[in-house]
Amino acid sequence: MTFPYRLVATDLDGTLLRGDDTVSERTREALAAATAAGAAHIVVTGRAVPWTRHILDDLGYRGLAVCGQGAQLYDAGAHRLLTSVTLDRQLAGLALAKIESELGPVAMAASRDGLDGGVLVGPGYQVQEGPLPYVFLKDTTEMWSAPLNKLYIQHPELDDDALADAARQVVGSLVDIVMAGPGVVEILPLGLTKATGLSLAARRLKVKAAETIAFGDMPNDIPMFAWAAHGVAMANAHRGLKAVADEVTMSNEEDGIAVVLERLLGSA
Repeated sequence: MTFPYRLVATDLDGTLLRGDDTVSERTREALAAATAAGAAHIVVTGRAVPWTRHILDDLGYRGLAVCGQGAQLYDAGAHRLLTSVTLDRQLAGLALAKIESELGPVAMAASRDGLDGGVLVGPGYQVQEGPLPYVFLKDTTEMWSAPLNKLYIQHPELDDDALADAARQVVGSLVDIVMAGPGVVEILPLGLTKATGLSLAARRLKVKAAETIAFGDMPNDIPMFAWAAHGVAMANAHRGLKAVADEVTMSNEEDGIAVVLERLLGSA
């Protein structure tokens, strides 16, 4: 019996990465064993390329990576951006205006396109602690001066799920709204998901959805789970993802990916 999947798709934050942004030796070994058994490993993350490539380099990862919530396909070995989908800034501005008209003012940040695109942070937007770089702006008009992959919004009263649900009701016909992590509600091009990026990468790898197992922890992973043959939620996953997962494994701190891969490899 061979390893049952040809593609192992893993989210980064809360899934492959531990809280300190590292990958355990056990998980590295399990992924290496799956690769040796004939499966490709692909990273599928909401992070844009500039926030992803240092992690991939540290892992010695040389394959394709789906970044920016499916917007970017990145060749980690060549350090090259293969495809990139940008957010229509006029449409995004309209969506933002509609959201604020219905829900009141929101704080905003934006992810610029490109290999070196930074994250621009407007007044009042609360960033997470960590090593990721930000550029803080006093005037949000500067955010619109170059191509963007996505916008981030926060509300002074609504929590992440409530903000995402409410914004989706207001502008869901114009853009996609997704909750990607604590304090991270994103405005994306309509129809863009991790599944669209993963399917593009899979075609390049000549792998089918039916040959794919996916691991994740947040609602932005739901489309990826719907696309893949088998979706595995981490123990620390959002309840919305657990509800649609085929199984729930241990947490990212407890080598949940390795637990599943070792079981599959043991039966191979």
